[in-house]
Amino acid sequence: MSLRERILAVLEERRGDYISGEALAGTLSVSRSAVWKAIRKLQDEGHEIDAIPSRGYCLAPGSQVLSPQSIRPYLHHNELNLLVYPEVTSTNTLAKQMAEEGAPEGTVILAETQTAGRGRRDHSFHSPPGGGIYMSMILRPAFSAQDSLCITTCAAVAVARAIENISGVDARIKWVNDVFCHGKKVCGIATEASIDLESGGLHHAVLGIGINVFPGPEPLPTALAEIVTTVFPAAPQGADVRSQLAAEVLNQFLSEYPRLTEKRFFQDYRARSMLLGQPINILRRGETIPALALDLDRDFGLLVRLADGREETLSSGEVSIRPR
Repeated sequence: MSLRERILAVLEERRGDYISGEALAGTLSVSRSAVWKAIRKLQDEGHEIDAIPSRGYCLAPGSQVLSPQSIRPYLHHNELNLLVYPEVTSTNTLAKQMAEEGAPEGTVILAETQTAGRGRRDHSFHSPPGGGIYMSMILRPAFSAQDSLCITTCAAVAVARAIENISGVDARIKWVNDVFCHGKKVCGIATEASIDLESGGLHHAVLGIGINVFPGPEPLPTALAEIVTTVFPAAPQGADVRSQLAAEVLNQFLSEYPRLTEKRFFQDYRARSMLLGQPINILRRGETIPALALDLDRDFGLLVRLADGREETLSSGEVSIRPR
């Protein structure tokens, strides 16, 4: 761990309180000059660190820069390897590369911004700096590829629970992988898997989660603003909500992961569904098919009734709510 990371860990532990340069230097067995240089570097990276000659250094309670040190105090799983980057093309792309190179399960990659963020079915994911959580986790589950949908659906429940726990905002799930707040999308989830064709199992899976937490420095493009929103209308004062939310998503997901295929979260997913009982449009091969969403089966298939009265179960695809 670099000196900068060690100092940040100390400041995170005492967030909101001052610690003198002399005390930092003594604790870390370095010179006060080295402490000062590391503090300057952290400030250049955006960390809100107050420096007062008579009092020392203090990380502001509302500092919002993501780091392993800012997330770990809220995390229940110390075995996770957290990697935070200022900018990547896509956290999923980087995680897939690392997984193929042998990175262990529990490697979690976060970024302040993505230049080529991707959602499900290779849809682009708008990833402005400063207001979102863009996160991918490497998994190496011991179950078949057909059970891999459990990863996505469990992650949707984990995100919804985490949003409600941290913000108090009601969170709903749009089948199969989107989370909505205030009537608009705030989160997209994309799971990509490498399959062993001989065994039918997974070499690895990469779980990607993107959450719009609060507005960034620039407004959303007009077309996106009609369908996308943020959990918070503005960055909350005096609270590091992105770090708290990132940790809580991981906490909620990993609480289910050891027994994922038992689908203990199924009823929670179903109760949060915003489609059941709603008229919907099924988007299939360029055609729009009206239907009524009836229920979910235990494999998270969506049972629908078509206009001619026939019923079918969708295992995947794109749907949208149709105005009544």
